[in-house]
Amino acid sequence: MSSCKKKISDKAKSCQHCQLDLTALDADKIDSIKRVSAVAKSQQLMNHSFIAMLLFCGGFLFLYSQNAQPGTWQYVTAITSTILGFILYLVTRVRLLLTKRNRK
Repeated sequence: MSSCKKKISDKAKSCQHCQLDLTALDADKIDSIKRVSAVAKSQQLMNHSFIAMLLFCGGFLFLYSQNAQPGTWQYVTAITSTILGFILYLVTRVRLLLTKRNRK
């Protein structure tokens, strides 16, 4: 894996995507690139988790603050947002756990 995060052969002398010279990299620099990539992936998943939580809380709060009645578009939107946010949150948290487990 190079700094552009594209997969390349471990026998390649340079990245065909970003033209990074891999012969100049030692094991420490390669490990550093991998750590930075893992942290960026983890941060991206945390952002997704936050957005999912906002969907969940926003739908839930809208449902009860606006006193949406069943059958109205407000009710359907609030319930859909709540359910979608909850499911996306769970999926994102599982992906985050798997990412952290694979890093070790």
